Amino acid sequence: MKPAILHVDMDAFFAAVEQRDHPELKGLPVIVGGSVEGRGVVSTASYEARKFGVHSAMPMAEAHRRCPNGIYLPVNMKKYRAVSHQIMEIFQRFTPEVEAISLDEAFLDVTGSQRLFGPAEEIGRELKRLIAAELHLTASVGLSYNKFLAKLASDLDKPDGFYRILPEELEAKVWPLSIRRMMGVGSKTAQLLEQMGVTTIGQLARMDTGLLEHLLGKQGVLMHQVANGVDERKVEPVRESKSVGRETTFPQDIRQQYLLETILFTLTDEVCHTLRSNGLKGKTVSIKIRYPDFHSITRAITLERYTASFEPVFAAVQQLMARNYKDGTAVRLIGITVSNLKPDGQIVEQQNLFGDTAMVEKQEELNRVLDRINGKYGGDTVHRARKITEREKTGELSAE
Repeated sequence: MKPAILHVDMDAFFAAVEQRDHPELKGLPVIVGGSVEGRGVVSTASYEARKFGVHSAMPMAEAHRRCPNGIYLPVNMKKYRAVSHQIMEIFQRFTPEVEAISLDEAFLDVTGSQRLFGPAEEIGRELKRLIAAELHLTASVGLSYNKFLAKLASDLDKPDGFYRILPEELEAKVWPLSIRRMMGVGSKTAQLLEQMGVTTIGQLARMDTGLLEHLLGKQGVLMHQVANGVDERKVEPVRESKSVGRETTFPQDIRQQYLLETILFTLTDEVCHTLRSNGLKGKTVSIKIRYPDFHSITRAITLERYTASFEPVFAAVQQLMARNYKDGTAVRLIGITVSNLKPDGQIVEQQNLFGDTAMVEKQEELNRVLDRINGKYGGDTVHRARKITEREKTGELSAE
C-alpha cells in the first residue's frame, strides 16, 4: 500500500480559540502574545490581523505600530494546551501514528488506517469535520506520500483548506512553485539560487546534483531529492515522555539575540509550569537552535540539583545561548527542554551548606504563589516579566 501522510495545521490557533470563546472578537484583528509595552512577541495573529502585516514572532511593539486598533490578548497557555489535547484525541481515533510538531500541528500516517476508515482523503476531510463540529475551530489539511509534500499541501490551501499532492502531480502542482517554499531553502540560499536563474522547485529538481553539492554541500543533495519528491523521514510518534519541552518555528528568520532570549523566556516559564503541574523536577536543561538550512544544534547543561523553578532553568538557558549563539545569526526555530526528570517526592538531595538555601526557598514560594493564582483565575493571570538591558533598549524592534 502506498504511503498516505496527512499534515494537519490549525488555523491561527491561539487567536482562533480566543475568537471562539469570545464571539464578539470574530472578524476583528486579534493578536495574542506578550506585553505591548515591553519586549514581548506575537505568538499568533488572526487572519484579520495578518492583513496589516502582523505575523508570529514579530515584536509586539511593531505589531501595534502596524495594527494600532488590534485586540491584544495575553497568552493563555493552559487553555490552549487543553484544546490541543482535544485535537490530538481526535487524531488518535484514526491512527496511533501521530507526530505532534507543536500544540496546533501534527503529521499523521494513515497508510494502515485506510482499511478501517476508507481512503486517506476521506480520513482527512473527516478530521476537519470533527474538529469543526466538536471544537468549533478550523484546520488546514495536506495529504501526500511524504512529510514534506504533506506539509507543503496544507500550506497551499489556508485557511480551512484541504489539498492533495499525488506522485503523478509533482510536476503540475509542485515544480511551478517558488524555491522559497522548499524545505532547507533559507533567504541566503534562495538568493544564491535565484542569482543563477533558479527560481522554481522544478528548476531546482533538474539541476546537476554535483553542482548543488559543490555549492551547498550535503544540504544541496538533500534539497535536490526533496524537489524530486523524495523525503524518507518517517512519522515518529512520541511513545513515552521523558522530558518536557517547548519550541517555536518562525515564519521569518530572526537574527536578534535579545528577541530569541525573550521568546526563550516565555517558553521556559511554560516548561517550568508544566513540570510543577505534573509534580516533576528536572536536572538537565537543553536548547535547540535550527538554522535556515535546517541544520540544528542541541546543547545541554546539567544542573547541580533537581528543579522546576524558572530562575535556575532560565539562567542555564542564558548560559547556553552565550556559549552557542552569535548575535546576528539567522534562526528559524528555537526551543528549550528540561530532561533527566524525577517525581518531586522521590528526590532526596544533600543540603548544600554553602549554597543560598534561602534564595531557593524564596523562588519555590514564588512559584507556588504564581501557580495558585493562575490555577484559580486562568493560565496567564500573572506572569514573569523579563528585565530589558540598556543594549536591548536601543536595539532594533523589527524581526524582519
